[in-house]
Amino acid sequence: MLARGKGYHRRCFKCVQCNKTLDSTLHCDGPDKDIYCRGCYAQKFGARGYGHLGISSLGLMSDIRDSERQSDMAPKSSPINVEQIQAPKGEGCPRCGGVVFAAEQVLSKGRPWHRKCFKCRDCTKTLDSIIACDGPDNEVYCKTCYGKKWGPHGYGFACGSSFLQTDGINEDSMTAERPFVDPDTTTIKAPEGEGCPRCGGAVFAAELQLSKGKMWHQKCFNCAKCHRPLDSVLACDGPDDNVYCKLCYAKLFGPKGFGYGHTPTLVSTNPEYTPTNLNCKNPCGPRSVNGCPRCGLAVYAAEQMKSKLNVWHKICFYCSECRRYLDSTNLNDGPDGNIYCRSCYGRNYGPKGVGYGIGAGTLTMA
Repeated sequence: MLARGKGYHRRCFKCVQCNKTLDSTLHCDGPDKDIYCRGCYAQKFGARGYGHLGISSLGLMSDIRDSERQSDMAPKSSPINVEQIQAPKGEGCPRCGGVVFAAEQVLSKGRPWHRKCFKCRDCTKTLDSIIACDGPDNEVYCKTCYGKKWGPHGYGFACGSSFLQTDGINEDSMTAERPFVDPDTTTIKAPEGEGCPRCGGAVFAAELQLSKGKMWHQKCFNCAKCHRPLDSVLACDGPDDNVYCKLCYAKLFGPKGFGYGHTPTLVSTNPEYTPTNLNCKNPCGPRSVNGCPRCGLAVYAAEQMKSKLNVWHKICFYCSECRRYLDSTNLNDGPDGNIYCRSCYGRNYGPKGVGYGIGAGTLTMA
């Protein structure tokens, strides 16, 4: 068998490293004047690094045995020191200060960086144009480290999920790095009756909240009792020209008694606000001939409830016997001009005898 002008026995014509039998199509002549198979030749003398596979089954041709396989005749590479050629101050790479050539240049905010130096300052993650963030300290960060150090903090501000983002950050460092000045809304006073009803300061468009034609500061637009921040859905205008949340408004100005409130319970424990006279023995307001049959006062459209013959106040529209409040589905007009619920109407004016009454088969005649 011939290789490079040398004659070999057929049984000696093998790879010097793996002893694989060779032929004229498989053998490779090495620079050390030995013969190799293609795989061993690529491992020992071939190019190394990502993308240099030698043959398709070898994968990454760089491992812990490189120093053993590499002969003195194979080319050797050394790590590049980018700091050897220093640039004038303010013109080189911001991280190492070396001159940046076109082949290794990465731009960020108009400043050239070495590709090797273009890493996150905190976690040293390699960056690109998509995930690089320029910090106010003229350094570059990945999105996660930038958010932790310079982004907003608190509930709901984090790296994509709603948790409290305070890892590695305390109150003192936050105050020192990103100071916050609480705006004083009373600094610029407005003319009488034109400013914010709560503090009297001038209200500008960026902080404007409207309620009943009045302009409020966003900071002042909270419930006058519980100080809960409000919006257009939660705000209720009180008769005292203040704003309240729905719960506080109902407690202060809503109807009181059984059945009123957020649950069907008695929500008033103060007798001053509890109506004790449903028959309106001491009415106040203008009386009317065609007014409410129960209290005799004039009935306006906002509080009007209609029966078959009369117009009633909403607060007076209850059963004359059991005092249960009525609506159009359970209303019954009695022959005495009063209104009743179905049960009381049936008991007073319905048919009586066996089979008639509240339940079948009961004698309801007194």
